[in-house]
Amino acid sequence: MQVATGKSILNGIAIGKIKVYRAPRLVISDAMVNDVEAELARFESAREKAVAQQSALYDKALVEAGEENAAVFEIHGMMLEDDDLIDAICEIIQKQQKNAEYAVKTACDNQARVFAEMDDPYMNARSADIDDIGRSMLDFLMGNDLSSLQGSEPSILVAEDLAPSETVRLDKSLLLGFVTREGSTNSHTAILARSMNIPALVQCGEASADWDGKTAIIDGYNSCIYIEPTEDLMASLKKRREEDQAKTALLQELKGKDNTTIDGKTVKVYANIGGPSDIGAVQQNDAGGVGLFRTEFVYLNSKESPTEEQQFQAYRHVLESLAPKQVIVRTCDIGADKTVDYMKLDAEENPALGYRAIRICLTRKEFFRTQLRALLRASAYGNMGIMFPMIISVRELREAKEILEECRQELLGEGVKVGEYEIGTMIETPAAAILADELAEECDFFSIGTNDLTQYTCAIDRQNAKLEPFSDTHHPAVLRLIQMTIEAGHRHGTWVGICGELGADLSLTETFLRMGVDELSVNPKSVLPLRKTIRGINLKNDPCGCGGS
Repeated sequence: MQVATGKSILNGIAIGKIKVYRAPRLVISDAMVNDVEAELARFESAREKAVAQQSALYDKALVEAGEENAAVFEIHGMMLEDDDLIDAICEIIQKQQKNAEYAVKTACDNQARVFAEMDDPYMNARSADIDDIGRSMLDFLMGNDLSSLQGSEPSILVAEDLAPSETVRLDKSLLLGFVTREGSTNSHTAILARSMNIPALVQCGEASADWDGKTAIIDGYNSCIYIEPTEDLMASLKKRREEDQAKTALLQELKGKDNTTIDGKTVKVYANIGGPSDIGAVQQNDAGGVGLFRTEFVYLNSKESPTEEQQFQAYRHVLESLAPKQVIVRTCDIGADKTVDYMKLDAEENPALGYRAIRICLTRKEFFRTQLRALLRASAYGNMGIMFPMIISVRELREAKEILEECRQELLGEGVKVGEYEIGTMIETPAAAILADELAEECDFFSIGTNDLTQYTCAIDRQNAKLEPFSDTHHPAVLRLIQMTIEAGHRHGTWVGICGELGADLSLTETFLRMGVDELSVNPKSVLPLRKTIRGINLKNDPCGCGGS
């Protein structure tokens, strides 16, 4: 038996035979061509097919991984329409009289290198996206059929790496799990694998083509893969897999139950969503409401600034579908790692600390007013909370509220019905946590965004895979800021929720309940496991076993 280690994407067990995934080698000739126009037409045909492919992958990912995770393919489609990239490829074909394959490979390699050499980790990651769309065009140019690479039997795939498009194109019914030599736990591929509930290991340097056809077990709990496991180990991990399946079935029995501890404390358990396509997941997993509705999908899925009517229809659909459940809508959080060309945002050396979210909205007020009017109109169709992101001062919150009130008065003057709504702010910076007492006087609720709060408190870029060894998601400074925020909110009658990744960390659930948190908002798939944990907690027990003296 051989044991190889890597970094686990998902706690789970996958058992089966290994299929080594060998993508066709790209042998690109640099031969000159005589018919330049024919070569330009070949390129354009391949590009159009690649655009259509990204659209199909978006639709597939939408179903399998949700709106937010599918957005990468929307971005890929935009990249394939980028004039600079198209011009660079056409220039090589026309001026150098090279074939389309050579032109695509050269132009994409050059563009990927530009991104790879940037200091910003988000822009570094765009290098892999360029490689992905370049490979897509080359496959069409060269007639590569990737459909047979997975084989016809359920298997564990082993590969050098998998691009997001490759991951989504795989037949999920034949995919037991996968192992790659390269990759990152924060990559789009890893996020997609988690969303699709696929056990996987990345950065498994010992992965080998010699494993092809051998029986193996991916042990996501221990971040390893066993090649040709012993009978005892096979029996043990089969039992663990059966236990996991039984737990999943048991969780379904929790539907309709209260999120109440043994000693009677009830907490709201809501879901985070990325768009209307996640409505089904909210209902299927019995979430009490939506604690974070990311409105970025409206902007990322549009080639120009979305109109008030387009936004209204999208927001109304979600509110109406989930009524009377509360839906907390976060206003536009474009910027940092989420950009769209039509907003013409300047490149920044430090975008995570730059022009994003409320900072854009307060300096582009007509843009902000368009969204606020759409939200206010939608409020008549459900139970809405409006939440402002990246607030760091009372002045910003007051200004945002003033613009919201101006929009409300405008709509009422136009005879448009506006519903009731709560106003909240995200606490995702140390500044906001420290000012929580003052901010609480200005709003109805807080939602703590632990992802950014951790990043800004610890000065750890969460997009940078190299910093994983330095990252501590349970950092005591972050937990103290959460405690401070909850206490400050309660002093002023403001309820407090958590909508970041830590909300789904079951090892912290009891800690958060003891802090007094009112609401936890998590990925829809985490709702029932969180409910089960809450129902097993007794807050009257002494947490430290010291008798409370």
